[in-house]
Amino acid sequence: MGGVHRVDLAPAGPTLAGAAEAFLAEVANRNTARSYRTALAALAAELGPDSPLVVLDTEAGVERIGLWFSRRWGTAAPATANARLDGLRSAIAWWRAQGWIEADPTQRIRRRPRAVDRTRPLVRAGLEALLSRAHLPLRERTLWRLLYETAARAEEVLALDVDDLDLRNRRAKVHRKSGAADVIVWRSATARLLPRLLDDRRTGPVFLTTRRARVQLPAADLDPDTGRARLSYRRAAECFEQASRTLPGGPWTLHQLRHSALTHAAEDGANTSALLAYSGHTSPASLARYARVSSEALVRWQQARDLAIR
Repeated sequence: MGGVHRVDLAPAGPTLAGAAEAFLAEVANRNTARSYRTALAALAAELGPDSPLVVLDTEAGVERIGLWFSRRWGTAAPATANARLDGLRSAIAWWRAQGWIEADPTQRIRRRPRAVDRTRPLVRAGLEALLSRAHLPLRERTLWRLLYETAARAEEVLALDVDDLDLRNRRAKVHRKSGAADVIVWRSATARLLPRLLDDRRTGPVFLTTRRARVQLPAADLDPDTGRARLSYRRAAECFEQASRTLPGGPWTLHQLRHSALTHAAEDGANTSALLAYSGHTSPASLARYARVSSEALVRWQQARDLAIR
C-alpha cells in the first residue's frame, strides 16, 4: 500500500473583505467610495468578512443575498435602497472583470421606482427664524446655514474636510453627485459660524459627531485629535427634522434647504447660468422643479405691479 501524501490546495480566491477593499481602492471619488463601502460592509457583516468571494457564485448565495437585501433595505427610501444596490453591482461588475466570480448574485433584486419629488421651498421668514435660533448647537446652525447659503447637497457638505475650506474667500472644494470637482461659495452668516465650529482644527472632517467613534472607521473619517467621527447623513437629517417638527409644514428635510436656496435665488432674478453654477447641475431641465415661483413670491410680484400700492 502506497504512502499518504499531503496535497496543498490552491487558494479559492480572495475573501469578501479583501475583494471589497481591492474594489474600493479603484474608486476615485471619495463620496462614491464612502457610499459603496456602506453596502459592502453590510454584505460582509451578513456573510462574514473572511468568506471566500466565490460563495456569491452559488445558487444558495443568490437566494441569501436577495433575502438579506430585502430585509436590510426593504423599508428604506427608494433612493437609499437604489444607492446600496448600485454599490453592490458596481463591485460585482469589477469582481467579474477580474475573473473572481462569474454570476451576478443581485440578479433577483430590482431597483425601486423613485418617488416623485414633492418637496416645497420653505417660507423665507420661517427658515430664517429657525436658522437664527441661538440655543441650537453650533454644529447644527453652521451645517444648516451652509447648506442653505451654498445650495449644496447634504452629502457633498458632510464630506468636506477642513483642508477643503478656503475661509478667507468663503469657498470650498466639493465633489458633486456626478463625481465632478466643483466649488461652493457661502455668505456672511456662514463665514461667522465656521471659524467658531472649527476652533483652530486644521485637519479631519468639518462636521463631527459629539462623541468618539465606537467602531473602527477609515482614518479619513476621524478627527485625529479627538477620535470623533464624521457626522453621518442619517444623524444630520434626524437633527434637522427634530428641530423643525413643530414649525409650519414640519418636519422639514435637509433637501428642502437646497430646494429653497435655488427657488429663492430664481425668485431674486438669478439667470440660468448662475443657477447651474449654484446648484451643480449640468442640464437646465434639472432646474425646472426649483424655478417654480412660490406663493409668497407671487404676492410680492403682484404688489410690485399694483399701481394703487405704488
